[in-house]
Amino acid sequence: MENRQRQFGWLLALTSLGFFMAMMDSMIVTTASTAIKIDFDISEASLQWALNAYNVAIAATLLVGVALGDRFGRRRVYNLGILVFTLGSVFCALANRMPLLIVARVIAGIGASVMTPMSMAILTAAVPVAKRGKALGIWSGIGGLALIVGPALGGLIVAKLTWQWIFWINVPLGLIVIGLSRFYLPESTGVATPINLMDAGLSMLAMTAIIWALAASSTSINGIGPFVGLIIGLVAGTWFIKRQQHVVAPLMPLTLFKKRIFTMGN
Repeated sequence: MENRQRQFGWLLALTSLGFFMAMMDSMIVTTASTAIKIDFDISEASLQWALNAYNVAIAATLLVGVALGDRFGRRRVYNLGILVFTLGSVFCALANRMPLLIVARVIAGIGASVMTPMSMAILTAAVPVAKRGKALGIWSGIGGLALIVGPALGGLIVAKLTWQWIFWINVPLGLIVIGLSRFYLPESTGVATPINLMDAGLSMLAMTAIIWALAASSTSINGIGPFVGLIIGLVAGTWFIKRQQHVVAPLMPLTLFKKRIFTMGN
């Protein structure tokens, strides 16, 4: 019994930590934005993309990351996501120009897009149904805590050190999770169906274009670019949904939305 509780504790800690890191990174940069702006001597519009790039990357690659986990193993893809996220954090800390920081934020966002759904999938598959609600409640609570801790921690780091340290702190955390997961996280897979490249491309194009258009609308001078991006995103999204109704192995099964709880939750 004691050994089982210890295993459950490690399982919950390692999956929650990945979720926490992904959520915190979306908030912690906000408090360092002034220091980054002064250091790089950039405009508010340019600075905004250091924040937006992370979220755009998450939105664009989320569905594909989930499909890869189901096919190749959730723990394996979870660790790969943390590794990419950690490398992205290193590149962010080393960036000496704004374009490099934006690219690094995209890399970190791609890793984060895998960390959240895979941590939840690993936890759901490993925990008995009777304990699943409690486990997911704790998991989501720890992730939500990042929204509170992130700004406060970012402000403290910038005040005492330099803004680069908001990214350096991800490195030891990421390496710890990767190192321990092979011992304490079980491997699991979903339905190993081939990933349709057309569906993957359409979902990535739709989400990238829509989120980019919404983000760019606040900084664009004439508004034509965001409008075109929004139209492209809506067309790609509509085409993607139409395909999901007919393909044999949909990337996003529309039957899920017939479940009221699932639909309302989304």
